[in-house]
Amino acid sequence: MAERYYQPEIETASREQIKQWQDERLVKQVQHVWDNVAYYRKKMEEKGLTPDDIHGTEDLHKLPFLSKSDLREAYPYGLMGAPLKDCVRIQSTSGTTGKRVVAFYTQADIDLWEDCCARAIVAAGGTDEDVCQVSYGYGLFTGGPGLNGGSHKVGCLTIPTSSGNTERQIMFIRDLNATILCCTPSYAAYIGETMKEMGLTPDEIPLKAGIFGAEAWSEEMRHDIEKTLGIKAYDIYGLTELSGPGVSFECSAQTGMHINEDHFIPEIIDPDTGEVLPDGQEGELVFTSITKKAFPLLRYRTRDICVLSREKCPCGRTHVKMSKPRGRSDDMLIIRGVNVFPSQIETVLLNQGYPANYQIIVDRVNHSDTLDVQVEMTPEMFTDNVGEITRRQKELMDGLRSMLGIGAKVTLVAPKSIVRSEGKAVRVIDKRKI
Repeated sequence: MAERYYQPEIETASREQIKQWQDERLVKQVQHVWDNVAYYRKKMEEKGLTPDDIHGTEDLHKLPFLSKSDLREAYPYGLMGAPLKDCVRIQSTSGTTGKRVVAFYTQADIDLWEDCCARAIVAAGGTDEDVCQVSYGYGLFTGGPGLNGGSHKVGCLTIPTSSGNTERQIMFIRDLNATILCCTPSYAAYIGETMKEMGLTPDEIPLKAGIFGAEAWSEEMRHDIEKTLGIKAYDIYGLTELSGPGVSFECSAQTGMHINEDHFIPEIIDPDTGEVLPDGQEGELVFTSITKKAFPLLRYRTRDICVLSREKCPCGRTHVKMSKPRGRSDDMLIIRGVNVFPSQIETVLLNQGYPANYQIIVDRVNHSDTLDVQVEMTPEMFTDNVGEITRRQKELMDGLRSMLGIGAKVTLVAPKSIVRSEGKAVRVIDKRKI
């Protein structure tokens, strides 16, 4: 089958053309940020820079980085690049200590984001004759709104089921002949598992493709999902800070994800020194957003570790590819598509009077992530009254759910029972096979 594109003139543009777009848009964006974002202008001034120092992508390395801590410091409006009257929506993700990342969008920003998601759907074989079921969460989370908009642009019949209520999901897939499923990989696996329990074989399921992202998943998991649902499973990558899913996506070759370079300039840096590394070397991924007006981030450190490749792709797309992230340069965990930082858990424990002696155990059971927090009691708290322990565990579980937005199991353990370490405490044990 011939490869199809949503915007062929952009997706298969020459490298010279892509470079020209990036140079022009970067120069314009730096001026826009300088004029409208006092927080970033100050960072540039501290480095002795003005927009006149930036002539194109070769000068990108001169600009200061932005990181999650800048987003916290500037929360909520400090990095906004457009007047409030021009902004039509926010999306949000949880931050490290309960401060959320809030990203703003003009209508034009949303249109460009939806174009990126539409490219991903077409790359997975989607056309206006498809029925696309969007089972990512809606609301503040970017997954649902992004793929929903992309599906509309492609002209698919869109089923906005959001996540959860698995039996209803399966009913819609079967009754409406859904051909494309968009959700987190762990939820796709769970849907597949449930279908199997219902006695359904892959050829009784109308799905042909799935677009799965928002959490790390292995090749083994991909093959598993493909077998259970009888589909081809495609990866998609994005961050709320940049727009949401659709920053990059897999094509039929599935040897990495094409970055939409007309909107985002990627760099790979050494996470320790900040020095830009050549293509093909593994390091931390940094993105500069060159078309977004309401929340224009320059040189944003994603903390994701990966490799860029410019090898010619058999799909005909010319945009650079990034490998699946191989880990992170910070301590963030992605659990069921939600960003979780140990520091968030620590905040809840300390607020409720517990010491910072705890261990987080993450696992994957039946394709779904589990989060178990073991917390030491102080000698004063220690009791063998089961009712009292259950009450305290429930209190902590409620506190964690409101901080993290997802459920965690809490086990209170005896004082001094969590192993002490001479060096860096082993706070997280991640048993998932990624």
